[in-house]
Amino acid sequence: MRAYEIINKKKRGYVLTADEIHYMITGYTIGDIPDYQMAALLMTIYFQGMTPQETTALTISMAESGEQQDLSGLVGIKVDKHSTGGVGDKTTLAVCPIVAANDVPVAKMSGRGLGHTGGTIDKLEAIPGLRTDIATGEFLQIVASHGICITGQSAKLAPADKKIYALRDVTATVDSIPLIAASIMSKKIAAGADRILLDVKTGNGAFMKSLQDSQALATAMTQIGEGCGRKTLAIITDMSVPLGNAIGNALEILEVIEVLRGQGPKDLTTICIELAANMLYLADKGPIEKCRDMAVEAIASGKALEKFAQMVEAQGGDKAYVLEAGRFDVASVIYPVLSPRSGYIASMDTEGIGLCAMGLGAGREKAGDIIDYRAGIIINAKTGDHIAKGQQLAILHASSQRAAETAALKYLACLSFCDHAVAAPPLIHE
Repeated sequence: MRAYEIINKKKRGYVLTADEIHYMITGYTIGDIPDYQMAALLMTIYFQGMTPQETTALTISMAESGEQQDLSGLVGIKVDKHSTGGVGDKTTLAVCPIVAANDVPVAKMSGRGLGHTGGTIDKLEAIPGLRTDIATGEFLQIVASHGICITGQSAKLAPADKKIYALRDVTATVDSIPLIAASIMSKKIAAGADRILLDVKTGNGAFMKSLQDSQALATAMTQIGEGCGRKTLAIITDMSVPLGNAIGNALEILEVIEVLRGQGPKDLTTICIELAANMLYLADKGPIEKCRDMAVEAIASGKALEKFAQMVEAQGGDKAYVLEAGRFDVASVIYPVLSPRSGYIASMDTEGIGLCAMGLGAGREKAGDIIDYRAGIIINAKTGDHIAKGQQLAILHASSQRAAETAALKYLACLSFCDHAVAAPPLIHE
């Protein structure tokens, strides 16, 4: 078997076998196949596409390139959740405690943020003392004891994906549905859950801007999950408007706590309940209607908030930040963004708003950048809302007056206004 022959076969539109795909992935991971040959294969995949069988074989090979988490020692059906990311998407931090409060173990590995999207691990680390770099043995012990643990992704998990993604990033092959799907699902498969729920975002703040592309990605990923023997569901949710009102790490933790207290923004709470209900459904807790009721009850009873506090304490954090108000440090500059006119908000450049928050220090432009956990944005008006001239559109949390003034201009540039009523986009598309 030769790399040249496999590249040429795919270039001509033929279907690769699982053995051929495994040969390429394994060879590239250990360094036997050079960058230029893997880059050639990636470009042929970009133009020729892959069948569901090829994409599944690619996913399995990438998952098997490193360590695979063994969750068999945990009692019950383990359900994982993945979001394709967006602005203000802190759903994992609310959904997982809701699910764990209903006796479904949640052993979750999450990532950091880069660019306009926030990362679950960065948000958690806004809680003083909380650890996300947890060894496998302790990770499993926390889940066994408390029903939930959220940790950072191990570098040993699907190393082929990390190496291939770096190559895709410099060869213009990032936006390929089979390659995106295999990248995401290889880590989900390696993480060891029995069943998988996918939250696929769509809209101008999502990686997939169009509903058609989001549908294609959701289909590809569910086919992979089923092909790997994991029952998999996907929900397509909106990201043409930031989710919730808070953007920024400590601000988003506070909003998660509000959701778990039953006092969160309606849009975020609705999405969290729907995602939690579908995870409970995947865990065989009953029909979807019953599972929605279970999710609502976990919030109303206070069990979900207590489960979150237990997880924070088990991971070394101070649970007082969850249970008591006013614990988090506040940014040195709190700066209002005022509306330049009356009318309706016609649309929001959600990706631009995410970049605005990043500019305040809430995110990182490149890996290794330092995050200001206090920085961020509180949104007071969204698409479809009627506003008056001079009304407060948002509040910026910044480290300096100059940073706030610069960000305010950028934020206003992300909004468009009109004089007629505009409907807010649907929260759930499919």
